[in-house]
Amino acid sequence: MRLVARKRMEPASTDATTYRKGDVMKAVFHTGAWLCGAAILAVALVPAASACGGDGPVQSPFVMQAIRADQANPLEGASAESVARDQRAAAGGRASIVGMWKITETSLGNPSIKDGSPIDFGYAQWHSDGTEFYNSGGFAPATQNYCLGVWVQTGNYTYQVNHFALTYDPTGVYTGIINILETLTLSPGGTRYSGTFTINGYDTNGNQVKHLTGQVTGERVTIDTTP
Repeated sequence: MRLVARKRMEPASTDATTYRKGDVMKAVFHTGAWLCGAAILAVALVPAASACGGDGPVQSPFVMQAIRADQANPLEGASAESVARDQRAAAGGRASIVGMWKITETSLGNPSIKDGSPIDFGYAQWHSDGTEFYNSGGFAPATQNYCLGVWVQTGNYTYQVNHFALTYDPTGVYTGIINILETLTLSPGGTRYSGTFTINGYDTNGNQVKHLTGQVTGERVTIDTTP
């Protein structure tokens, strides 16, 4: 006697809602998968900053946080309020060193001057043509209290400055030239900068008579800045 396997037949559903719900769930699944893929692709295609911070794409908050977390960045010690202000500025794409700055210079690495001692303070203006002007508050006008310089951008947030001042004694006699070299790091939002400086002084015969090193910080002056 031959046994014949009988195929189990499922009763056909007469409820059309079952099929509609299934179709909806499939559509939701495929849509969710597509959105996840698009999000991953969008992150992968975020452009990096250009060589010129002011002209390049705005950095994401994640990149800004990474920059702050870099122990080699002299801006690491910025206050929470300053960082928040900087992030707001970054969102507006204002990462440029061009503008007016309030400057503070302190001693670092000088045998005869305690680290952290004030060296100079004042205001500086950086111009888009690569020139720079600094008005010093630490020297009397009669002995020369300003210098003129030129600057170049060396990286996304880094700059170098080379500027000069003519010096005089209190009676108005010319005594030589001061050359100031600075290497600076601009914050991602362009509201602060920090770095190092070297000051070399020369007499009227070109002999070096002064050498100082230290740290410099700058805070952008805006229309809302108060003394």
